[in-house]
Amino acid sequence: MEAVKISPKYQVVIPKKLRETLNLTPGQQVQMIAFEGRIEMIPVRQVSEMKGFLKGIKTTVKREKDRI
Repeated sequence: MEAVKISPKYQVVIPKKLRETLNLTPGQQVQMIAFEGRIEMIPVRQVSEMKGFLKGIKTTVKREKDRI
């Protein structure tokens, strides 16, 4: 966790360690969501980048009757 300061123009700098960890690039879009009293930034990814990200997910979960 790293603290950042909001500029007079309401801008923040994403710390280098986080940029590198999430492979963020200049000009990349992120979605910002207010959630439980905090701001979450979610990188927008191309569909082609997400291929296989659910590999190994358990699909045998019992579903509610109205969800089938």
